[in-house]
Amino acid sequence: MNSVTDRPTATPLNRPARVRLELKNLLALALPIMIAQLATTAMGFVDAVMAGRVGPRDLAAVALGNSIWVPVFLLMTGTLLATTPKVAQRFGAGTHSEIGPIVRQALWLALVVGLMATGILFSAEPVLRVMKVDPELIGPCMQYLHGIASGLPAVAIYHVLRCFSDGLGRTRPAMVLGLCGLALNIPLNYIFIYGHFGVPAMGGVGCGWATAIVMWVMALGMAGWERWAPAYQSSELFSRFDWPQWSVIKRLLGIGLPIGIAVFAESSIFAVIALLIGSLGATVVAGHQIALNFSSLVFMIPYSLGMAVTVRVGQALGRQEPREARFAAGVGMGTALAYACLSASMMLLLREHIATIYTADPTVVNVAAMLIVYSALFQFSDAIQVTAAGALRGYQDTRVTMILTLFAYWGIGLPVGYVLGLTDWFGAPSGPSGLWQGLIVGLSCAALMLSIRLTRSARKRIRISHSLG
Repeated sequence: MNSVTDRPTATPLNRPARVRLELKNLLALALPIMIAQLATTAMGFVDAVMAGRVGPRDLAAVALGNSIWVPVFLLMTGTLLATTPKVAQRFGAGTHSEIGPIVRQALWLALVVGLMATGILFSAEPVLRVMKVDPELIGPCMQYLHGIASGLPAVAIYHVLRCFSDGLGRTRPAMVLGLCGLALNIPLNYIFIYGHFGVPAMGGVGCGWATAIVMWVMALGMAGWERWAPAYQSSELFSRFDWPQWSVIKRLLGIGLPIGIAVFAESSIFAVIALLIGSLGATVVAGHQIALNFSSLVFMIPYSLGMAVTVRVGQALGRQEPREARFAAGVGMGTALAYACLSASMMLLLREHIATIYTADPTVVNVAAMLIVYSALFQFSDAIQVTAAGALRGYQDTRVTMILTLFAYWGIGLPVGYVLGLTDWFGAPSGPSGLWQGLIVGLSCAALMLSIRLTRSARKRIRISHSLG
C-alpha cells in the first residue's frame, strides 16, 4: 500500500463499481493513517501508565503537562496541515517539480511555529499559577514541559514531511514511523523514569524527555525515507536550498492557520467542559474522563478518514476532475456514517462494560455509562463534521470552515450545555448530562453547516470547470 493512484479504465464504470473503487482507494490511504494516529495516542497512554506506577504526584504532573502542551501541539500541527492539499493538487496535476519548493517553504514555517511553540511551553508557569495548581506540582510539571518543548521543532518538521508524503498518496511511512516511535518510547521511558545507562532517575518528568527523543528520531527517519526512496525523487525536495519566501509562506498560513484554529477550538471545548464539570465532584469528573477518553479513541477512525478524504479531493482537483472530487467526498462521508452506526451501536450495547475497563467503582461506572450514551448519539454528527472538514481542506476552503466551527462549538454548543447543565433556566440543572447535550447540539450544527458549505464549494468548482471548458 505504498501509494494510491487511479488507473484509467477502458470502459466507464457503473455507479456501484465506482463506489467500490473509490472506497478501496480511500481505505488504502486511511488505514495506515489510522494505525499511525492510534500509535500516537498509545504513546500518551504509555506515558500515563508508566508515570502512574511511580506515584500519584508524577502522574498528576504528566496529566497537567498534557493539558498545556496538547492544545499547543494541535494548533501547531493543524496550521501545518495546509501542506497536504497543496501537495495533493500538484501531484494530481502532474506538476511534480512544483511540490519541492512548496514543501521547502512549509519546512521554514514548521521551524518558526515549532520554535514559537517551544517558547510557549517554556513560559507556561504563569498559566499553571492562574489555574491554581498545587505549588508542589508546578515544578515537576514545568520540568516535564521543558522536555516536551525540546522536541516540538522536530515534530513540526516531521508533520510537514508527513503531509508531503500523504499528499502524494503515500501514507505507509507515517504508519511505520508511528509504530517505531511507540516501540522506542517504552524503553526510553524506562531509562529516563528509573535512571539507567548513566541517566539520572527523573520519575514522571522523564516521560517528557523520552517523548522529545522519539520526536527527533521520527523526524530524522521521515527525512531519510523521503531523501532516498525513489517515489519522492520527482518532487525534488532535497535537490536545492531555498531561503524563506514570505509570499509563499503567507499563502500557506492563509490556508493552514484557520485549520489550526478550528482544530484548537474543537479540542479546547472539551477542556472547558472538564473545568466546568470540576465543580460537580470527583465521581462526576471521573465518569466524564472515562467517557471522553473512550470517545477520543473512537474518534481516531473518522478523523483518519477525513485526512484521507483531503488527499482524494485534492488529487482529483489537481487532475481537473471536480466531479470526481465531489464523488470522493461523498464516498468518504458515507464511509464515516457507516462507521458511526457501528461505533454508536457498540457504545449503546456495551456502555457499562466499557466503563468497567477503566474502574470498578459502581458509582463512577454509572456516571460514565450515562455519558457514553450521549457520546453514542453524537457519533453521527461527529463523523459528518470531521469528514466534511477534511474534504473542505482538499478544496483549500478553510477560512469559512473555521468561522462555522467556532460558531457551532463556542457560539451554540457550549452556551447550550452551560444553560442545561449548570443553570435553572429550563428547570433543574442536569449537570454533566446537560453539558454533553450541548456537545451534541454543537456537533450537529457543525455537521449541518459544514455539509452545506461542502456542497456549495463542490458545485462552485464544477461551475468554474464548465465555464473554463
